[in-house]
Amino acid sequence: MELFKRSVYCGHVSQDFVGKEIFLCGWVQGRRDLGGLIFIDLRDRSGIIQLVFNPEKNKQLAEQAHTLRSEFVISVRGTVVERSPESINKKILTGSFEVSILDLSIVSSSPTPPFEIEDDVQACEDLRLKYRYLDLRRPKMHQYIKLRHEVILSVREYLNKLEFYEIETPLLSKSTPEGARDFLVPSRLQKESFYALPQSPQIYKQLLMSAGMEKYFQIARCFRDEDFRSNRQPEFSQLDLEMSFVHEDDVQSVMEGVVETVWRRVFGETIRLPFSHMKYEEAFARFGSDKPDTRFDLEIQDITIVFENTDARFLKKVIDDNGKIGALCVKDQAFSRSALKGWEEKAKKYFGASGLLWVSFKQDGSFDSPVSKLLPEDFFKQIRDVIPTIAPGDTLFIVAGSYQAAWTALGRLRNALGKAFNLIDESKYNFLWVTDFPLLEWYEADKRWYAKHHPFTLPRKGWENQEIAKIKAHAYDLVCNGEELAGGSLRIYDPATQKKIFKLLGISEKEAQDKFGFLLEAQQYGFPPHGGIALGIERLVMALAKTDSIRDVIAFPKTTTGSCLMTQSPSQVDKKQLKELGIKI
Repeated sequence: MELFKRSVYCGHVSQDFVGKEIFLCGWVQGRRDLGGLIFIDLRDRSGIIQLVFNPEKNKQLAEQAHTLRSEFVISVRGTVVERSPESINKKILTGSFEVSILDLSIVSSSPTPPFEIEDDVQACEDLRLKYRYLDLRRPKMHQYIKLRHEVILSVREYLNKLEFYEIETPLLSKSTPEGARDFLVPSRLQKESFYALPQSPQIYKQLLMSAGMEKYFQIARCFRDEDFRSNRQPEFSQLDLEMSFVHEDDVQSVMEGVVETVWRRVFGETIRLPFSHMKYEEAFARFGSDKPDTRFDLEIQDITIVFENTDARFLKKVIDDNGKIGALCVKDQAFSRSALKGWEEKAKKYFGASGLLWVSFKQDGSFDSPVSKLLPEDFFKQIRDVIPTIAPGDTLFIVAGSYQAAWTALGRLRNALGKAFNLIDESKYNFLWVTDFPLLEWYEADKRWYAKHHPFTLPRKGWENQEIAKIKAHAYDLVCNGEELAGGSLRIYDPATQKKIFKLLGISEKEAQDKFGFLLEAQQYGFPPHGGIALGIERLVMALAKTDSIRDVIAFPKTTTGSCLMTQSPSQVDKKQLKELGIKI
């Protein structure tokens, strides 16, 4: 059980070590008994090296090696030798070498693992999450965690050169309305009172600007009690930064530098700066999303004008109700009736469309559609006046409804069609700033306005003389390949403006004081103009790693129900603990 002091990592064995004695430590990846010789693949975080046990040289050592099984932890002493040309393993970096073992120590044993420690493991995700410490041994998972480390390290180094201070903010804070549910933490010392885990350090970083820090950042832990998807978790990390006396382009320039530094360090590639810009209204009109994937065309076409005199009553009603009719033109794809029916069902079930119409144009200029009888004979000509690029063989997918709902559904359909028909160039990383967001958005269910970003976002000049729906914000999101990587804004620093925005949001003076009194008070003491941005660390690493699940880039993630299968949390607690906290269930 002696642990030899390691002299080199498995994956670092090279020509320089040939003929030399080395010490290695790691896990047994596999064992092969061939013609008396015993071969062990030894794995550590750097890679794999082959070990050789020869019973003719040391029978006792070979017998000991024969007892080794997968995931045993061993420590060895041996001499590095070159493999014969025919036995070289080109699949691994150390495939030209092996280690002839002189001494072996079995540090710890292992039962048969619940799944193989291989990248192409077939085990279900729940089983891998239950044994996450084993799952993380797989080379691919190890690379994800290493990549995350490299990203964070390069971010810190870059911002340090720009003279930012890294400052931690509290995890036990005050519950404030920021758009999602808070995770609450009961206080034992102050019964019936609660802390909240921060959804973001938003208020703290603004207070740091008030404190004269001027340039702040941290890799912040954030907590949101919301429904999960593949790219959401109840706890996550973001690069959070704030700057005083800046304009939008100053903040954007810093974030572009962060991304360029990461890409150069990880990929050795230089990204062209500055990134392109697109206003929110244009992004939504063309792509049905505020985070458009610009790697492929298939843009939304407004064809409302074509149906202004339609015989289709349901479409006419949409227009009479100030709705819109939009379409996606899919080129050169032969759809069967069953395939078209499938897209109809997907649009209603997954994309939020109230319905999906299709029109398929044949080579002779005629067309086929469930509503063919309601369309004029020259429908192809009328459509071509609006969509000049349409041609025989193309298919139109049409959604009608309120502008917001119809275009959102078309945007989701667009992304699905792009993936289904391989329209997306997966080798590209298209970066885009989406700017000029609406300051507020109306929620019909609540019959009130909510902040599009947060209630401290600075409105653009002239906002007081505009309709509420038309007020634009000094807000900006950084988008890459259809994912929002970062979002930020300039902040309100004038107490009078802040008070007016609270009023638009239906936040009373008393509620404002209760929730944000300390921030409002700070605004009275020489509050500087400032702005900032937050970049999702997991989303950035996902983009770099080309994985679709945020769980892949978090060491110990939760499931879509918020459970940790490894620790079996959340779990019930002892009644004594609840009593101490003054909580009764």
